[in-house]
Amino acid sequence: MDATLSHLLESIELTPTGALQPLSGGDIAAVYRLETQQGQVVIKHDDAARVRGEAEGLRALRSACDKLVVPEVLGLSAGWLVIESLDTVPGQPMSEAALGEGLRGLHSVIGDAHGWHQDNACGQTPQPNAPLSDGRAFQRVRRLLPLCEACHQHGLLGNELRGRIERLAHDLEHWLPNAPPGLLHGDCWSGNVLFTTRGPAIIDPAVYRHYPEVDVAMLTLFGSPGEAFFDAYWNGDAPTDWPRREALFQLYPLLNHLLLFGAGYRSAVERCVARLESFT
Repeated sequence: MDATLSHLLESIELTPTGALQPLSGGDIAAVYRLETQQGQVVIKHDDAARVRGEAEGLRALRSACDKLVVPEVLGLSAGWLVIESLDTVPGQPMSEAALGEGLRGLHSVIGDAHGWHQDNACGQTPQPNAPLSDGRAFQRVRRLLPLCEACHQHGLLGNELRGRIERLAHDLEHWLPNAPPGLLHGDCWSGNVLFTTRGPAIIDPAVYRHYPEVDVAMLTLFGSPGEAFFDAYWNGDAPTDWPRREALFQLYPLLNHLLLFGAGYRSAVERCVARLESFT
């Protein structure tokens, strides 16, 4: 076992009873299960700055959530993160309703500005979070334009599609009202939502404060939760322009997938852009 990890486990009084067991789903970081005399834990190994950002995000979510399970950070050192292991069970309709209620509660934790007090990462992509008072400006200059430029520089976006995205980014003030910045998970796709014996749980955050619909749009990007989730989340107050917001807030994660995983995601970006343009 790595000496740094061994020292970390000793410092938090965990005694291993076996070797690290790789877990599936670690596309970005290495993820392991470890049995100890004190119980099972999950261990991640990644770039030190990304691990620090994840640990801070978990702590922020854990302090803000009263209806969602967030794994406790047990230890952190030099690219190693030790967190609580969660007991998962298959999702049921009542679990989806609880997820909706829990996310609504999380998003009601309002900050002073859109962004976060430090940058972090979404996957391996650096995520700039310098705060701005206007959510439209934040979405444009901290999310869409930097990723659009990065994809273009890597040869993944041509000039025509790049220009269309830039026009959409500069048009936000014409239709999207500013809104109070709610606390977000930030990477709330279905793989980062677990149904546990204690209720719905969220893992692997990329936290910041922004429009609440960001998390909901991410949940619907690769599949969708059921009607019970939406009934609980909207609580009778769904925005009338939800389809347009959904398309907008799916563009950033699609650009991120294009940057991380390559040209196979270009057609999805094109469809999202066309969908947004259809509302103009």
